[in-house]
Amino acid sequence: MGNTFGHQFRITTWGESHGGGVGVVVDGCPPRLKLSESDIQPDLDRRRPGQSAIVTPRKESDTVQILSGTFGGKTLGTPISLWVKNTDARSEAYNEMATKFRPSHADYTYFAKYGIRAWPGGGRTSARETIGRVAAGAIAKKILREKFGVEVLAYVTQVQSLAAQVDAARVKFSDIEANIIRCPDQAAAVKMIRLIEKMRRAGDSVGGLIEGVARGVPPGWGEPVFDRLEADLAKAMLSLPATKGFEIGSGFAGTLMTGRQHNDAFRMKGDKVHTLTNRSGGIQGGISNGEPIIFRVAFKPVATVMHEQATVTEDFKNTTLKGRGRHDPCVLPRAVPMVEAMTALVLVDHALRHQAQCG
Repeated sequence: MGNTFGHQFRITTWGESHGGGVGVVVDGCPPRLKLSESDIQPDLDRRRPGQSAIVTPRKESDTVQILSGTFGGKTLGTPISLWVKNTDARSEAYNEMATKFRPSHADYTYFAKYGIRAWPGGGRTSARETIGRVAAGAIAKKILREKFGVEVLAYVTQVQSLAAQVDAARVKFSDIEANIIRCPDQAAAVKMIRLIEKMRRAGDSVGGLIEGVARGVPPGWGEPVFDRLEADLAKAMLSLPATKGFEIGSGFAGTLMTGRQHNDAFRMKGDKVHTLTNRSGGIQGGISNGEPIIFRVAFKPVATVMHEQATVTEDFKNTTLKGRGRHDPCVLPRAVPMVEAMTALVLVDHALRHQAQCG
């Protein structure tokens, strides 16, 4: 059942891009957690369309409503249902897509699997599906912060070939939110924004990298062998729309090093074990080692471009299709809270599993 994610802390997202709304059911949230819409809305505001000149102009407030699972401002331990209404869908922009598959979208593959598809806005394959993830992730972040002292952040580190210099151990939320691209390197951010604006004017799109960091994760979270912490993080990130790659710690660059160069030597600092370096990215043997968890996610250029491209129809005839409607020239600014949400969902799930097993 591919719409459900997690074990102890489990979410199920629902809804389509141009349907009545989208949402999520969260099961496994501990009881007596103070929770209101105001705890969730800020992350949805960071994800919503129309927030700046470099994202899709679709105008949605993405106002969340808690439908169940709380009483007197606290969680009950029962399923929490969250709903966001769609208010600015314009399906007429997709009329041509009713019979034509958009290149590099999921139109053809969904049709091949189900024999039917919700062509307005892409249905379930639209990034609006991630509203449920971000809403649930806000709850997960609150639990991590208040019960475990864990902070989760994500930020843009590269747009196409433009790379930023960011210290994951010291980056601050205020630095990330200081510009519309959500890159804490302010000088690099200016160049990135100019490039995205150029792509928008050209009717094209561009991709890049988002780095995620979780600070304060204690040693011991993660499950051998198939539920390794980095394996679950990889699945979480690659389930997001437009993702094409995941690496943790040294990542692919580690292949250029020797074992002596790559190993993270241990030392005691007070009564705690620390590593002198963090090429493992905070995880060894699939289990957290107490160092910051640091990883990167690659996002491809947005598939919808405003140029004629070759495609086929539902009755398998060759044709062409030009992109229409309102689309992001780059997913990265709005994907930052998505990466944070999926990180938090993985970590809170493993935190509760560890607590249940090891006390």
